[in-house]
Amino acid sequence: MDDVTWGALTLTLTLFAGLWAWVSFRRRGLAAGLRGVAIALLPLAAYLTDTLRMFTRIADAIGDWAVRLVFSPVVWTGIVLAGVAVVLFLLAGVLDRRGSAPRERTRPAAPGRKERAVGGATAAPQAGAAGDPEMDEIEALLRRRGIS
Repeated sequence: MDDVTWGALTLTLTLFAGLWAWVSFRRRGLAAGLRGVAIALLPLAAYLTDTLRMFTRIADAIGDWAVRLVFSPVVWTGIVLAGVAVVLFLLAGVLDRRGSAPRERTRPAAPGRKERAVGGATAAPQAGAAGDPEMDEIEALLRRRGIS
């Protein structure tokens, strides 16, 4: 658009907003009228600072993006792939949570220790607890409660 078109658009927006400000002043009072005048000055300020053109360029860019989004099969392919990626990510999290329970398997114990089941109810005695009657008592209590 050329300067004449931008000027006409600015003048039209300012006049309509000024008319709205005058009606607001008559019906609702001074505060509403002043608020309307402030809004009426915004199109003129946007024209003088060239932000009115910037706003229309932004609106054009958003419109072009929306049209491309709706009518482009390549964009829809990208959206479908993003959806598949999200579903796979969530599925991996579910499988990870389901498979996080320890599996029952035995490891060979170190020399001089009992064999223990990883994740099972039996565990090797602690190195510092050998021969300590208080620790033996605590371990026995824990075993009775099912904690090992």
